[in-house]
Amino acid sequence: MTRQEVAARYSYKDFDGFIQSYIWVTSLLRGPEDYALIARRLFEELRGQNVIYAEITLSVGVMVWREQDPSAIFAALRTAGEEAERTGLRVQWVFDVVRQFGPEKAMEVARIASRHRGEGVVAFGMGGDELSVPAGDFRRVYDYARAQGFHSLVHAGEIGGPDEIRQAVDLLGAERIGHGIAAIQDPEVMHVLSDRRIPLEVCPTSNLRTGALGRLCGEAVAGLSEHPVADLYFAGVPVTLSTDDPAMFETTLCDEYRAAEMAGLEVADLIRVNEQGFASAFLPLPERHALAARFHDVLQAQGLLYSAGGNE
Repeated sequence: MTRQEVAARYSYKDFDGFIQSYIWVTSLLRGPEDYALIARRLFEELRGQNVIYAEITLSVGVMVWREQDPSAIFAALRTAGEEAERTGLRVQWVFDVVRQFGPEKAMEVARIASRHRGEGVVAFGMGGDELSVPAGDFRRVYDYARAQGFHSLVHAGEIGGPDEIRQAVDLLGAERIGHGIAAIQDPEVMHVLSDRRIPLEVCPTSNLRTGALGRLCGEAVAGLSEHPVADLYFAGVPVTLSTDDPAMFETTLCDEYRAAEMAGLEVADLIRVNEQGFASAFLPLPERHALAARFHDVLQAQGLLYSAGGNE
């Protein structure tokens, strides 16, 4: 396959196009060695961006769909993660399901996750097409995952409306929301997120490339300056920044901070967003504080430390 053909695969302009590209990309990952290779390359890139802690979403739902061996793949990924930790990057994992595959497949992934408790799996998440299956159909799955000791993540309010966010919180007990940009359309949903301190994992470049931002703005073409991340932040909603699928969206975490700056956040705001990232990590409080202290040491050394709220 030529570079031009690969580039064409990445030239999607809407969410359906992204899904088709995702299906193609994941078809190239066939065994533990493939997953370990891309994990090591990701960890190298994260270290190059001065990332010290990462929660990596692993689409176990796709592995099950492709009849692969998730446990063997995860063993290889854990080895790569342990290597990364020796270089200063701590890694934990989120086992993710594909919403359109339905609740039975999701339960299968939840049971696989339960077999890996204590091995760095900290959360159970759900991505995919949020309009395909009602959130309530997954209630039993999320109850099971929570009973196994896992934190809860749900992608919602990306291509769906604010009610999808509310259902993720009220029906599935979501502790963090993937994307969640549709919250800007409903002050009550924003209040719920702010009051309950439920963070959004905002991915500006992804929202642009999948057409989610244009759909939200009601425009065929929307720019990053129109992204609501700043409005959400100033409304008191806990906001963090993430990359979604960095290779597929040709982005980095540094790029996402620049995108948020284009949307209206200043350096002091971005520092606070980073602090909220540490505060939102699925780690015990002392460990979150220790990571935030390392971040503050860097700010101090660069003369950027400012007075902000706590990091709980």
